[in-house]
Amino acid sequence: MKQKYLMIPAFALSALLVGCDEKKTVAADDHGHPHKEGEAHGEPQTGKKVEEAHDHAHDEVALGKFKAGELEIEAAQSHGMVEAGKEGHLIIKLPYKDDGASIVRAWIGSEDRTLSAVGKGEYAPLHDDYDIHASAPSPLPADTKWWIEVEKPDGTKLVGSIAPKM
Repeated sequence: MKQKYLMIPAFALSALLVGCDEKKTVAADDHGHPHKEGEAHGEPQTGKKVEEAHDHAHDEVALGKFKAGELEIEAAQSHGMVEAGKEGHLIIKLPYKDDGASIVRAWIGSEDRTLSAVGKGEYAPLHDDYDIHASAPSPLPADTKWWIEVEKPDGTKLVGSIAPKM
């Protein structure tokens, strides 16, 4: 009987040791990129400050402007093309500065959101824009678009769409 009880602490200790790693990463930055503990984006590789090094450059492609109600919104797509069953990355710039007070949601597919996963935007104060990750449905609808819903601080909801890069 004693052997059975000695195994439980041994398993717990081994699980704890496996979980310990000197290369800890912290939560992703305001653009979804993980970094080592104490490391800011851009500093080790370039020596530049975060504000200088992090400029959405990655593989960002401008999608242009579109209307959602009375708003003219600017959109860009990053991290590759939209593909069925894959995650897409959208960057939304609102025509007003709200310091993140609006709620911005996006999905890939059709307006009715059928089979689409809706992503909620994360406000990036460094760029005054919203980063949104959403998964595309599989299969993709024939007329697939990025659909964006902006909920203004007063509760007004506006919806618009723009064609993705595929």
